Amino acid sequence: MAPRAFWRGSLKLSLVTCPIALYPASTQAEKTHFHLINTRTGNRLRQQMVDVKTGRVVEPEDKGRGYELSKDRYVPIEENDLDAVKLESTHSIEIDDFVPADHVDERYFERPYYIVPDGKVGADAFVVIRDAMQRKDKLALGRVVLASREHIIALKPFGKGLLGITLRYPYELRDAEDYFEDIPNPKISRDMIELAGHILDQKSAKFDPRKFKDKYETALRALVKRKAAGKTIEAPEPDEREGNVINLMDALKQSLSRKRGGTRRSAHPARRRSSSHSRRARKAG
Repeated sequence: MAPRAFWRGSLKLSLVTCPIALYPASTQAEKTHFHLINTRTGNRLRQQMVDVKTGRVVEPEDKGRGYELSKDRYVPIEENDLDAVKLESTHSIEIDDFVPADHVDERYFERPYYIVPDGKVGADAFVVIRDAMQRKDKLALGRVVLASREHIIALKPFGKGLLGITLRYPYELRDAEDYFEDIPNPKISRDMIELAGHILDQKSAKFDPRKFKDKYETALRALVKRKAAGKTIEAPEPDEREGNVINLMDALKQSLSRKRGGTRRSAHPARRRSSSHSRRARKAG
């Protein structure tokens, strides 16, 4: 069954327009979720809103929004108040600017969407915009109204379609200097940096998300399966924490030699011992 489009509208570049559809590129559906239950009866629980002063349950018709002006002092915001500032959804993404693809700060990226042409009509215009962006290595910036809020959205070629990523506004980001200003700036020798560079070279690889395994999710599923089968669950013994590294240069050298040793595991044991003995003899010399 084909997924349902999250949003439908049009993509506009000057006088060029094409109908498009947005689909969420990420999902939480595959993650393990839990419900609150009554441990005595096994029944699921239902949450209720309670007045913090009176302790009484509030009926649905008495619930509303309020903005806290000061401690325990709220100004009520009615539904018609929100209608006064509600943005009309134009159901279009109007491209305002094109910027170099690597010029957008990654901290602004929020939520990804797949963008595809909606029907055969206008597919040619979609492909023209996509291929022109790919050839120029440009990222498109536009505006879209989702859930009554206007979002800045970045568009980039992605396979046969486009990837749209909603962006955060500047006020949503914290200032990095508040966290980085106390980081010291010690003088590091060139040898240390070169050793670290060798380790980076040895661990260089292509990005492959299939290598990433959610160990906690796997453990959760195994736990649920064991519990459902009536088996007992025992927590493993905590791992011993490694001691602090005293000498950074020694740690870098050991890391490099450990990696080199790992690449020679297929060698004959006697040959490994011989080469290790030779290295120790050279080091002693």
